[in-house]
Formats: sequence, C-alpha cells, structure tokens
Amino acid sequence: MNTIHVAHSPDSDDAFMFYALATGKIDTGGIEFVHHLDDIESLNQAALSGKFEVTAISIHAYAYLADQYALLSSGASMGEGYGPVLVARESFSSDCLDEKLVAVPGEKTSALLALRLHSPGISTRVIRFDEIIPAVVDGEVDAGLVIHEGQLFYSRKGLRKILDLGEWWRNETGLPLPLGGNAIRRDLGSGQVRKIAGLIKESIGYALEHREEALEYALKFGRGLTSKEADQFVGMYVNNRTLDYGVDGRRAVQMFLDRGFDAGFVPRRIQAEFI
Repeated sequence: MNTIHVAHSPDSDDAFMFYALATGKIDTGGIEFVHHLDDIESLNQAALSGKFEVTAISIHAYAYLADQYALLSSGASMGEGYGPVLVARESFSSDCLDEKLVAVPGEKTSALLALRLHSPGISTRVIRFDEIIPAVVDGEVDAGLVIHEGQLFYSRKGLRKILDLGEWWRNETGLPLPLGGNAIRRDLGSGQVRKIAGLIKESIGYALEHREEALEYALKFGRGLTSKEADQFVGMYVNNRTLDYGVDGRRAVQMFLDRGFDAGFVPRRIQAEFI
C-alpha cells in the first residue's frame, strides 16, 4: 500500500476537513493516509525540509516553499471579512500599534504577514498560538494576535478586540484574506499529485455533506469550544470556498503574496500555482 503522510493543525476545522480520510469513509484507491498533527508554525518549518508529502501551510509560508510544493485547489482557509484578531487587556487605537509589543503565532504565519502589511513597524514576539491569550492576560505583552478557536473566546478572558485583520483586508482589497492552504510535494509526480488532490477534495465534500457526523468528530479537537461554537468555527473556515479557492480566492492569494514582496516581508515574487 502506498503511504502518504498528511500534516495539519490539531484544530476543529482541519479535523472536519480530513474526517473522511482519517476514518475511512471514502475509498482511497490503495493509498494509506497517515495523519500528523502540529501547530501551523511547526508545519511551516517542517515544510521547509519537505518533511511531509501533503501539509497544511500558511499562505505566507508558501512564498518560501513554492519550489518544493504546489498549492492544492481545495483545503483553503480564507477569512471572509474576518480573520486573525488582535486583542489586548485595554482598548487602544490600531493606529498606535508601532508603540506596542505584540505576541504573534509564528514568523511564517499569514496572520503575521497581514499584521505587518497593516503596521510595518510593529514589534513582535513569537509565542505558540495557544499561549498567546494567557500571555496577554498576564501582561507579558501589550497585545496578542489570536488565530484558530481563540478568535471566538478571547472575550471570556476579559480581552478586547483592537483589530480584525480579515475585516481590514476586506476593506482594503474587497477580497477574502488568505490564511492557510494544503500543499503537496511536487516530486510525487503529476499522476500521484492529481489523485491525492482529488481524494482530499472528496474528503472535504464528504464532511460538508455529512455535517453532523463530521462535526461530532471535529468537536474532539475543539480545545474548549462548545458544540455551537465548534459549528460556528468550522463554518467560518470550511465551506464551499474550501472545495475550491475560486477566481477571487486565487486573486487574493496572489495579491497577498505580491504585497508581502513589495513591502519587503517575503523573499521573492512568485506566481501561485494551484493543483
């Protein structure tokens, strides 16, 4: 049996997306998928050495990976007028960010690139994504950039929203904010790549068509979310856009990377390729 290692984040939206593959709900045609779970910045770093055949990555990180990996057309996480949220203990204007120390979830995350496009002179400290809210609460940093489920429950910890980067990007460009995607190693060969791409799209489609059972599975990965919150979070990041970026989604990815290069935050100008 052909073994493919698939790496993704240990959160409810990725669990929902890969439910059918992880639980044998679809025929994989002799391919065994072995799942590896880690935080997104660790996956970005692992991809630099080509560790996994298929991996979730930040769109920001794709600028460093395009020679080794192509983006799959399915598996996108896009912020449709919402996205990573900058939070703090006390309210202040987002125009004052250059005076603040902000905790961010990783140097290659899309959240950080979006924040830098908004505030190029910002001072940051990398902290694992699930430790950012406690760091803000404890006063270790002035503010924190919250991703994943933390976007839904930061207010429970007494924190306030300073800036929603997905909302800002939408106002700037009229487009969704590209956050994450699935990438596949080019050295697998075009036949294998297209077969795997089809299976991952089928897995996403299965979850969307069997929402209740897929949500029950995803809730195990919800890190403190209620079933209602897990449903909301999954709906934010796994939807028809996840089946395919769409024309505007592809345009958003290219614009995000181009603006990152123009601002000096990514190393080269690349043309995003979708399989």
